[in-house]
Amino acid sequence: YAIRHLGAVSGVEVTASHNPPRDNGYKVYLGDGSQIVPPADAEIAAEIDAVRALADVPRPESGWEILDEGVLDAYLARTDAVLAAGSPRTARTVYTPMHGVGKEVLLAAFARAGFPEPVLVAEQAEPDPDFPTVAFPNPEEPGAMDLAFAQARASGPDIIVANDPDADRCAVAVPAGGDWRMLRGDEVGALLAEHLVRRGARGTFAESIVSSSLLGRIAEGAGLPYEETLTGFKWIARVDGLRYGYEEALGYCVDPEGVRDKDGITAALLITELASELKEQGRTLLDLLDDLAVAHGLHATDQLSVRVEDLSVIADAMRRLREQPPAELAGLAITKAEDLAEGTELLPPTDGLRYTLDGARVIVRPSGTEPKLKCYLEVVVPVAGHADLPAGHAKAAELLAAIKRDLSAAAGI
Repeated sequence: YAIRHLGAVSGVEVTASHNPPRDNGYKVYLGDGSQIVPPADAEIAAEIDAVRALADVPRPESGWEILDEGVLDAYLARTDAVLAAGSPRTARTVYTPMHGVGKEVLLAAFARAGFPEPVLVAEQAEPDPDFPTVAFPNPEEPGAMDLAFAQARASGPDIIVANDPDADRCAVAVPAGGDWRMLRGDEVGALLAEHLVRRGARGTFAESIVSSSLLGRIAEGAGLPYEETLTGFKWIARVDGLRYGYEEALGYCVDPEGVRDKDGITAALLITELASELKEQGRTLLDLLDDLAVAHGLHATDQLSVRVEDLSVIADAMRRLREQPPAELAGLAITKAEDLAEGTELLPPTDGLRYTLDGARVIVRPSGTEPKLKCYLEVVVPVAGHADLPAGHAKAAELLAAIKRDLSAAAGI
């Protein structure tokens, strides 16, 4: 936001995000507010590698300007544009910044918008680089949301909202079956898309190839342009005419004219507005997800993610899949197998494999930020009406489990 607001030619953000401390580094953005893509990344890395000693790097003695709160104030004023004028603002939230930097900004944004003040997860409310209450400070990781669930059981909000430590991701949990359930990133992505469509949003809806194909169905139904990109917001942000973009890893760009990247603050505002509108109707986010399943088919996603100490395990798995590709998964024939390293008509080359099955899709790729092999699974189960949803969910869960089992065997992981 600051780059475009100030008219800067570039920006550097020092951030650990949710990666291990040894991976602390920086993100580089260009003057349009979007992250760098190749070849700029390699060119910058080469300049870094060429430095022999810090003393060799010229450092100006003057010319620095320390920004005041004006940029933050302008950003908060911009967040008003995310919400519809006069929309309901009644949903009550439990919020955790997960020991990160999101608390003060989110509380200020919610106060400006007129939402009830979020109930904080006290143990995670203040910035702490040691992240003492979680094994891994990412809302997606098992156990990371346990304290938020406990606070929600005590205070009974409508939804839980969480940011990751640098507050560019937004996680959402809802009451379900007498307890609380995290929504998958694809579920939140579809809910925000449907909300924007119903508000009359125009422009291109975009997502990365590892995200649910439901967004394409929603865009098609609304007569809106739709694009797929490589993984990462550095690609999503470059889509012409972008109005909304998301990625399944809890990243949502709901105001590309303000922030050409994922932004956990504006996403939190928008999902809380949607929860408020549904609350006024006596409905919930889960009810709207059911409506989307009936309208477009039940899109169920899952992920097989393997964290490794030895990176050769990932290379071996990718080589094995390339040399001995599976012919079927979960009894479903693979109708199309693509090696994304060769590129496609619409995508530049990347290290990944994509399998298209009858009613399912699988993408396998090494993580770009962590020592993980990630496999993204999606099945689509047609449902005729709401009464068919329980059986549809059961069938989808069965298929996903079988695909995960067969893919694991094929990859040797």
